[in-house]
Amino acid sequence: MDSERAHRQLRLIAETVQTAEALGAEVWLRGGWAMDFFLGTVSRDHEDIDWFAWSDDAPALAGALLLHGWRRVPGPPPDGQLDLVKGGLESSLTLVDRDGASRVVVAGGPWAGTPWPEGMLDGESGRIAGVRCAIVSPRVQIEIKRMMPVWDPSRPRRPKDAEDIARLEAALQAREP
Repeated sequence: MDSERAHRQLRLIAETVQTAEALGAEVWLRGGWAMDFFLGTVSRDHEDIDWFAWSDDAPALAGALLLHGWRRVPGPPPDGQLDLVKGGLESSLTLVDRDGASRVVVAGGPWAGTPWPEGMLDGESGRIAGVRCAIVSPRVQIEIKRMMPVWDPSRPRRPKDAEDIARLEAALQAREP
C-alpha cells in the first residue's frame, strides 16, 4: 500500500469488521475494496468504503460505530443505506434483507424487494495486510459492475469499473485449474 489514505481506510475496515463481529452482525465489503481484498493488494485509490449489511443489524451497528467516533454523513439518509464518516473518510452500508424465497434483496428505496444476484454474499473472505473481511462474491462483483448501468441508467459505467472487471476476470481465470 502506498497511500496514507489507503492505510487509514484499511484501519477503518478492520474497525468495522471488529465492531460487527462484537455485535454478531455480518458485513461484506463491496465495490473496489472488495476487489482489492479478493486480489490481496490495494490496486488503486478508493473514494470510500462500500459495504452490504443486513437491515435488521443496521440500528445496532450504527449505534456501535457512532460510539467509536463515526458520525452520520450530513443530509437526509438515503432509503436502504447508512452513510457514515470518520476522520474525513466515508463508509456506506447498503442494507439488504431476505424475501419470502430467502433471496437477498434490496432493503429500501425505490428498488426495495428487488433481488440481488444469486450467490452475492456466498463469497470467500479476502485479506490485505493481516485484515480479513467477508467480501461480495467476485463473480457477482463483475455482474454488478456490468449491469449497474442497465439497472440504473443514471449510473453510467466508469472507466474504473471496466478496469476492475478486467482485474477480477484475470484473477478468477488464474485461479481456475
